[in-house]
Amino acid sequence: QGQLAESGGGSVHTGGSLTLSCVASGYDGSRSCMGWFRQGPGKEREGVAAIFTGNTATWYADFGDGRFTISTDNGKATVYLQMNSLKPDDAAIYYCAAGPPRFYWGGCRGDPSDYNVWGQGTQVTVTS
Repeated sequence: QGQLAESGGGSVHTGGSLTLSCVASGYDGSRSCMGWFRQGPGKEREGVAAIFTGNTATWYADFGDGRFTISTDNGKATVYLQMNSLKPDDAAIYYCAAGPPRFYWGGCRGDPSDYNVWGQGTQVTVTS
């Protein structure tokens, strides 16, 4: 089924930036949905961004307001999440996930039930 490993989390001040990475191993991600999710204290896990590796079509949660960018390097089996202008509300554990596309052309979204492989998560802290 493969494994996903996130890295790049850390602590930044409000307005700072971070880039998260997710490396897939033992997983055929050539035509997959790759998503980033987050879960803050006492909150449900929510989708942040998703990308279809077959054509790089993307989906973003509205709360991102253009601050987040998801990208993929298929040659390195890696998915990135560039996060800019971070706010305290963005503090959470960020998870990478992989799953099959809903349609031939992708249709990836931020619904956790669409994904069947999950990483362990990386902590993002934003201090004011």
